Amino acid sequence: MAGHSQFSNIMHRKGAQDKKRAKVFAKLIREVTVAAKTGMPDPDANPRLRSAIVACRAANMPKENIDRAIKKVAGGDNDESYDEIRYEGYGPGGSAIIVEALTDNRNRTASDVRTAFAKNGGNLGETGAVSFMFSKKGLISYPFEIKSTDDVFEAALSAGAEDVISDQNGHNIYCSVEELHIVADNLTSVLGDPDRANIVWHPQNTVEIDEINLRVVFSLIETLEDNDDVQKVFSNIEFPADFLSVLTG
Repeated sequence: MAGHSQFSNIMHRKGAQDKKRAKVFAKLIREVTVAAKTGMPDPDANPRLRSAIVACRAANMPKENIDRAIKKVAGGDNDESYDEIRYEGYGPGGSAIIVEALTDNRNRTASDVRTAFAKNGGNLGETGAVSFMFSKKGLISYPFEIKSTDDVFEAALSAGAEDVISDQNGHNIYCSVEELHIVADNLTSVLGDPDRANIVWHPQNTVEIDEINLRVVFSLIETLEDNDDVQKVFSNIEFPADFLSVLTG
């Protein structure tokens, strides 16, 4: 397991996710708002909005929060405007990193992202610099204890998933972007609510880097994810199984 899913699992076990719940909710609502504005404010007619709602449910966001955001857009009461930007670059050890952002100030966000890369041994490149190393997929994640590996594999296969990667950090179930909401709903009926369900950039191949560079790139990803304008960060790094213990000393 690598990249966004593994980083998220490490942060969850580290206890940082609960502290950032309000920030996570704010980012999810921003995605709901943009999805409703760029398509229809009706989830049945808007695949992106359906995917955003699936991600909100996976984060245990109250349904009224989601409904309120959609109704504001449908009623014309939301005048917020965000630009969608993807940044790509290289982190320490030759790692590849993709940053997705929704911002109301392109200059501010570009400066923040560029500074984060520069301060953590990375280099920001042009759009397309590293995305060819990734595939866009739907991802549904469950804790390792939810079921046996065989049971999760069978459930994922029946739900319409394309691939399952299981290890001690959890079960990561991949599907096409278009089928995310269907696969997530099918899995929820069998396994319950997932830890996460969203669209990701999945690395075609992963890279292993030394412990010093791992610490630096972890700091880079943490800095990026803490930025209010940054929605998601993806990498092709293979974190070792004991990285959490190494990180916490």
